[in-house]
Amino acid sequence: MTFADAVISALDALRLHKLRSSLTILGIIIGVAAVIAMVAVGSGGREQVAAQFRSLGANLLVVMPGSITKSGVGLGSGSASSLTDEDAAAAVREVPLLQVAAPFVRENAQLIAAGVNWSSLVYGVDLGLFEAREWDVESGRLFAPDEIGRGAQVALIGQSVARALYGGLDPVGQELRVRNVPFRVIGVMARKGQSAWGHDQDDVVLLPLNTARQRVFGRNAANSRSVDSFYLKVREGESLAAAESDVKMLLRQRHRLQPMQDDDFTVRNLADIAATQEESVGTLALLLAIVAGVSLAVGGIGIMNIMLVSVTERTREIGLRLAIGARPRDILKQFLFEAIALSLIGGAIGILTGILAACAIASLAQWPLLIEPEWIVLAVLFSGFVGVFFGWFPALRASRLDPIEALRHA
Repeated sequence: MTFADAVISALDALRLHKLRSSLTILGIIIGVAAVIAMVAVGSGGREQVAAQFRSLGANLLVVMPGSITKSGVGLGSGSASSLTDEDAAAAVREVPLLQVAAPFVRENAQLIAAGVNWSSLVYGVDLGLFEAREWDVESGRLFAPDEIGRGAQVALIGQSVARALYGGLDPVGQELRVRNVPFRVIGVMARKGQSAWGHDQDDVVLLPLNTARQRVFGRNAANSRSVDSFYLKVREGESLAAAESDVKMLLRQRHRLQPMQDDDFTVRNLADIAATQEESVGTLALLLAIVAGVSLAVGGIGIMNIMLVSVTERTREIGLRLAIGARPRDILKQFLFEAIALSLIGGAIGILTGILAACAIASLAQWPLLIEPEWIVLAVLFSGFVGVFFGWFPALRASRLDPIEALRHA
């Protein structure tokens, strides 16, 4: 029996038992579809996490105030007013690994423009923020250095604020009132999208740091230099862990903390946070991989069972073939090809099903759709392997039947 004859015979046998063949390949379809969906979920999730952290800026450390204890009760991280813009300047000046610092203050505030009200997060920033977070304007311009220094009443707005307050109008040059303090909009920031914590980064207003502290947020003389937090951008190729250690040492010195005292600040490494989130996505992908593996195993066992039933049903046919000159290896080849055909057809349908499932998941989760071609090739190869592995025993059993005994089978 030639290779072509074996393939045609196998396909004819499957065609004659359509319902049984369809039910047999169902397990393979589910397994392969789960593999494709698993890869899409894992790759798309990791890309989404990476994109969200890239939107914050590359190589960033975030320095935040620490906690204080009041009447024996710890008030939590951020409750201490321990950071100033001088701390940020000193960090860049004295830690060579750092490229730029970006101190800021922020509060929620009510905005009014053209008779429309909107509540948004208002930041007071200096020019370092745009370099640290790699953020530029889409229309208009950034703050000028003298506007930062003299506390000019100018504002930059995010795209969500622009859409909410001005609709289809160009906001540049328009008036914006922040807590009833008038500002002139000089630019609309480029889109940043959602942050890793689910916050809309485009729903913001950016004001010069001194303007925000003195005119909008009402910082008094006692804490006129305080900031809520600051970003530190580490130079390309330098170690974030080393920069984090140097910053902690410097701030402890500046805040005159004794060796036994806890830090009155917190330094967060965004790379570590990103790694933690990617690990969570990886755990989800692993669970899906386990489901896929179980489905493929169940599908393979189903193929073995059906092929054994087929051997039993076709015992007389096998005996007749052997009696008129078919060799055992021809019988082995025929039944093995039937098992491989079942698994490959199931694999092909499973790939299509998996791609459709991946598209649905990506649409619902609103993250990128990443289907890697090598995984599709691997799914095809693996489904073929399942056919060989689980089809070998039934095919071998068929090839070893005694022709005389097989012909006597009722």
